[in-house]
This record gives sequence, C-alpha cells and structure tokens, in this order.
Amino acid sequence: MSEQQKPLTCECVLEMFRESELRFNRMMKKNAREMKRMAQEADRRQEEADRRKQALDKQMKRTDKKISELGSRIGKIVENMVAGNIIEKFQALNYDVTGCSPHKSFAVKKLGISGEIDLLLDDGEVAILIEVKTTLETADVRKHIERIEKYRRYADARGIGKTQRYIGAVAGAVIMGEAAQFAHENGMYVIVQSGKAVNIVPPPEGFTAKEW
Repeated sequence: MSEQQKPLTCECVLEMFRESELRFNRMMKKNAREMKRMAQEADRRQEEADRRKQALDKQMKRTDKKISELGSRIGKIVENMVAGNIIEKFQALNYDVTGCSPHKSFAVKKLGISGEIDLLLDDGEVAILIEVKTTLETADVRKHIERIEKYRRYADARGIGKTQRYIGAVAGAVIMGEAAQFAHENGMYVIVQSGKAVNIVPPPEGFTAKEW
C-alpha cells in the first residue's frame, strides 16, 4: 500500500456521505431559489400580460363605442336626408301624402309583436312604411317585409287603419348587390341618395306596389 492511499474506514465512509449530503443540499437550495425566481418572473410576465389585455379591451370598447356613435350619427344624417323631400317625391307618384312621422314604434304584447318604422308617410287611405339604411342589402329588404307584416297585424289588433292600405319602401345611401331588384320584385319602392337629396329609383316596367 502506497503512502498516498489510506485505508477505507467507517469514519471515511461517513465523511464521504456527509460531504455528498452537503453538496446535494446546496444544489437543492440553489435549484429551489432558481425555481422560485423563475416562478416569480412567470407571475410578473402574466400580470403584465393581463394589464396589457385589460388596457387593450378598454381601448377596443372605446373604439367600438366611437364607431357605434359614428354609425348612429351617419344613420340619422341619412334618415334626415330621406325625410327632407320624400313627401314631394311620393306626391309626384300620385300619393297624396301630407305628413312624415319618424321612428314610429309599435307593439302588441299579447301577440308578441313589436318594432319600429323609420319613416311613415300617411295620406289617409295609404300609409308608406320606409326603412332607411346607410348601406342597404337584400337582407334588409327581407326584414322590412317582415316588419310591414307585423305592422299590419298590429294595426288590425288595435283596430286602427282597417280601411288603410300599407305599402313598403326601402332607402339607402348605398345600395348593395341586388337589393334594389329584390325590393322591386317584392313590390317595394327603392329610395337612393342623389347628391344632397334623394330620389325614388324608377321601378321596372310592369311594377305594381304591393299592398298589405
């Protein structure tokens, strides 16, 4: 046995275990500190992400509100334009209308009927129910047909206008696709913006206004 080598005794083995345990404990403490640091960093990043999301949500809500308000203002402008000379336009078509009522609400709770007519022209015998859109699409025409049918049921339920006939018209600053054609096919007049005023689109040959 050389001078450098020492006999392996119990004390030596115990010392080796103690040193290994110390190194293991130091390593575990270091890992625990690193894991804690990483968890704290992850929490910080999540909190920052949550703050940014909340700020973005608030900004989107403000933007949506502004867009909605702008759309509402544009819609009112279009309605005012349509109402401006629409009586004269229908008088030129031999409808003796004398009044224009905006936002005519109606409802019969027991029948589950409710709605609103953007503009209602009345000549006593005939009432013209007009739906006004900034951008008029075919779906808007379909919905207005349903609206007029509801208004007919409302009038019958209320016992008003039993001798009055209802016809429909749709108006838009922009007419999309086949909306005008679809309206004419269903016996409705089409009103379109023309410069600073509005005009009734000439119906096709053989057109007859549908009566409800």
